[in-house]
Amino acid sequence: MGLKFDALSEQHIRFIAEQKIFFVATATEDSRVNLSPKGMDALRVVDERRVLWLNLTGSGNETSAHVQQDPRMTLMFCAFEDPPMILRVYGAARVVHPGDPGWADLLSLFKPFPGARQIFDLAVDLVQTSCGMGVPYFAYGGDREQLVDWAVKKGEEGVRDYWEQKNQLSIDGTPTRILDRER
Repeated sequence: MGLKFDALSEQHIRFIAEQKIFFVATATEDSRVNLSPKGMDALRVVDERRVLWLNLTGSGNETSAHVQQDPRMTLMFCAFEDPPMILRVYGAARVVHPGDPGWADLLSLFKPFPGARQIFDLAVDLVQTSCGMGVPYFAYGGDREQLVDWAVKKGEEGVRDYWEQKNQLSIDGTPTRILDRER
């Protein structure tokens, strides 16, 4: 049976800290729903009502485009070991780009990652848990290094060129504004 909470509890925060993967869902009123898996050491729970996650350069930039039009965001965490649980965190997010005020302060909460392109700052308004008994067991085998290696090989200018070529529009043509603010 699902339970609802106004904020993250200490138990929820501990659960989140133990997870190696989380999922992010966003959409605008007229766009496709985007659902992305995320990993690495790229998520921080600031307090019971605020969660940050660092977004690295990837093939698409849907989350940024969506959040700038409609700030709704859902994060989902699943237990792949005992005890079973699914935890969803709902709220309104804002996107912080490298040239924005506050970028450096927020970035300092994460270890440095080449290719960092946004930080999402989620104001939590609802937390929901459900049983998770249908989620299979999976064993964590480690983080993939390809994304970081790719960004290192490209270098800062190469990553910026990639943003220009591939990350300016969502698949539905919504602007991401990634180049509107220069570093």
